[in-house]
Amino acid sequence: MMYFLITFVFMLVVIALMAVGVMFGRRAIKGSCGGVNSAACVCLKKCAARKKVEAEGQIEA
Repeated sequence: MMYFLITFVFMLVVIALMAVGVMFGRRAIKGSCGGVNSAACVCLKKCAARKKVEAEGQIEA
């Protein structure tokens, strides 16, 4: 039970630090569409990166 409490408190601290970073004007926390320089996009909805890659003909639609 002690490990659970330590882990829970640690996760709360991490989430609080991320929230403080966002509140003080840092970039918003967001996901990526397939990672950095990756043509593999797993988004359900087509994002701008996926549309660009498809337009360049690097992958199939």
